[in-house]
Amino acid sequence: MSTVHEAAALLPDPAELRVHLRALAFLDATIGDDPEFVDHTFDANWGPDTEAALMDNGSGDDFSVLFTPAGVLIRGFDHESEMSPYGTDDGQVWPGVVDDVPAALRPSLDDPAFTDAYLGVARVTACLWRETGDTAWRTGSAIDFPAGNTHPDGADHLFRLLTDRSPETVQAHFEDYYERPVPLDAVRHVLAGHPVTPAIMTALGR
Repeated sequence: MSTVHEAAALLPDPAELRVHLRALAFLDATIGDDPEFVDHTFDANWGPDTEAALMDNGSGDDFSVLFTPAGVLIRGFDHESEMSPYGTDDGQVWPGVVDDVPAALRPSLDDPAFTDAYLGVARVTACLWRETGDTAWRTGSAIDFPAGNTHPDGADHLFRLLTDRSPETVQAHFEDYYERPVPLDAVRHVLAGHPVTPAIMTALGR
């Protein structure tokens, strides 16, 4: 079974994660030719002292990574998951998924942008967090995952580009998404955090 617990062990520290998410947003915006159809974005002014990395695949799955002074909160939503609030009998977040989120990070989870107005609950099937000063990513400690489902919370595919950050994986993602070749050297250059040159922009399609 692949769940948020496995994802937590593969995520980098918050500083590295932030750089990677900014790179994904840049690659998406540069490779794509229409801002309406990018699936990764980064908002450096999401809120007071808060930055947000967002992914929305346009098919009902999304995630948010909020960087705040109190720490980082990652919320993922797989619309086909058995653990979706839309599929539970009581219309609530699956037991254990967010119960342990620290009070300091709770406002990030309860952001109206990620809350279903009708149900009044967060759109979440997978959640991770790391408070400032902590040395590891945390998840719910008592999640009772649905039996017989090898991908119950969607964490493996939602966070695939966060847990496998290799240039080859990122290249394959964008080639599949945009259905055209994407040069590996240019992807590697951007992911490494090197200055973007006109040659890199041209190679990526701009």
